[in-house]
Amino acid sequence: MAAPPGTPRRRRGPHRAWWVAVVCFVALVGAAGFRATPSVFIDPLHEEFGWSHSTISAAVSVNVLLYGLTAPFASALMERYGIRRVVCGALLLIAAGSGLTVFLSASWQLVLCWGVLVGLGTGSMALAFAATVTNRWFVARRGLVTGVLTAGGAAGQLVFLPLVALLVEGPGWRAASLVVCGAALAVVPLVLWLLRDRPEDVGLLPYGAGPDYVTPAPPPPGAARRALGALRAAARTRVFWLLAGTFAVCGASTNGLVGTHFVPAAHDHGMPVPAAASLLAVIGIFDLIGTVASGWFTDRFDPRRLLAVYYALRGISLLFLPLLFAETVQPPMLFFIVFYGLDWVATVPPTIALCREHFGENGAVVFGWVLASHQAGAALVAFLAGLARDATGSYDLAWTASGALCATAALMALLITGRPAVRRGKGSG
Repeated sequence: MAAPPGTPRRRRGPHRAWWVAVVCFVALVGAAGFRATPSVFIDPLHEEFGWSHSTISAAVSVNVLLYGLTAPFASALMERYGIRRVVCGALLLIAAGSGLTVFLSASWQLVLCWGVLVGLGTGSMALAFAATVTNRWFVARRGLVTGVLTAGGAAGQLVFLPLVALLVEGPGWRAASLVVCGAALAVVPLVLWLLRDRPEDVGLLPYGAGPDYVTPAPPPPGAARRALGALRAAARTRVFWLLAGTFAVCGASTNGLVGTHFVPAAHDHGMPVPAAASLLAVIGIFDLIGTVASGWFTDRFDPRRLLAVYYALRGISLLFLPLLFAETVQPPMLFFIVFYGLDWVATVPPTIALCREHFGENGAVVFGWVLASHQAGAALVAFLAGLARDATGSYDLAWTASGALCATAALMALLITGRPAVRRGKGSG
């Protein structure tokens, strides 16, 4: 084991881990800017270029698929080369992809910018980033911190979505793209200044570490080899496939369906785009509350049962959604927004906890592969929902099918059994 620079020590006052968490939260907010744009860009791109909903949705599908496929390798790269380097590179890719969209003239360019560049960038800033930071800097309060960092994406949606919608309605979608580009670039200096890879780099123990804490040995060379090795080992277990299956449904019912198609679906019923975008942003407010609360629950309750409850409630809400669309925002729709928002990514803290418990030190990398399934589900449904809209003229079939998938995921979560590789409670605060 390589000796860390300086001797790890305790200190009075707020532990630096909390400042690292704040910087990571801000970075996730900056990276989330693009995640707010597809839902409000679909109709303007359709009107300007004549591209079908399925064509535009295909670019979104490439984005979310690459987001998922990049995540496990990004987690391993963070282990090998450091969090700061990977995060700065990811933010620059997001800025480049968003900025270059102003020059669009063909659908393949949309796929390149939205799909490839931004997909690789956001994938490197995926939820595995939150898992890596939490595992390195925290021993206590891991569930709570995971919930807070996960909510960074929701906060980004909250910050950017109403602004992006207003820009689209006013100066146009190109101005909105440039704002997202600038937001990603603005976070880079903050990351370089304040983010550190490990507490040992500044002579500290992780938050909540006891006197018997031992710094984990550095990973062996070969980030890709480690990511693939973790997948091979995890794929031999039933737990991995159950987690991957449930998280695929999570992606299908959030990013793939609601995140991409809620605004155009509401617009189909006569609701103005800014109003629909504001509703999606309000989901972000309650997601912030729900995800932090889920992290707190995960430190105290069985994560399998939490997942079952979350998926069941989400499925029920989606079955009712087609009945709630109208030209104006009615109280039943507001109830859906609050109810669904509390559940948006509440599934993440218990899923990360189960990966950590069952797969030990490889938990963050394994979660990266579980996240890949999340994005595969999101990519498939983002495309299929657009196809259904082109074929039937509405999204009703997509909402109903997604609700049924959530019910299946709830049952799958209860089937996760077996003795974990790391005893529950170890390092969970």
